[in-house]
Amino acid sequence: MKPVLATVRERKFLAEPPSAVDADGVFEGYASLFGLADLGKDVVMPGAFADSLKKRGVRDVRLLWQHDPAQPIGRWILIQEDRRGLRVRGKLNLAVERAREIHALMRDGAVDGLSIGFRVERARAERPTGLRRLEKLDLWEISVVTFPMLPDARVETVKETPPRLAASIRKAAVRLFS
Repeated sequence: MKPVLATVRERKFLAEPPSAVDADGVFEGYASLFGLADLGKDVVMPGAFADSLKKRGVRDVRLLWQHDPAQPIGRWILIQEDRRGLRVRGKLNLAVERAREIHALMRDGAVDGLSIGFRVERARAERPTGLRRLEKLDLWEISVVTFPMLPDARVETVKETPPRLAASIRKAAVRLFS
């Protein structure tokens, strides 16, 4: 007797990659992470930005493209230290041609790096490791960059589907396609 082959209908859904920047140009992420060495062996310590943020506030920290002072591309809406690092939310000015280009690249996932521009006010060097612990910084700009010195300093997703909603969507898809 021949074995009977059962045909099983299968449907697979590829999740659309979440956009790192919304249609209005708003994005967020971490511009710096505490306790991690960057490619230049600098380690930002918790509290390093506190005095600078009090002094400058969010309005006086510039949002640039590739650290170029001739290429401002928007403004920062929020800059704050949390337990993990320097959390930021920015808004690209879509009336600026370069910002529109960066917006398209960010939405496509081609550019997502963040990098800080600062002046060191207090640091200590560690002889055996060669690391420099940055304890107090004067933050004057944060840039969207192609290659950040701190590889984990990235734009993150601003719009996420809540887990409950995602489960409801999966159940509805099963009912529709079963």
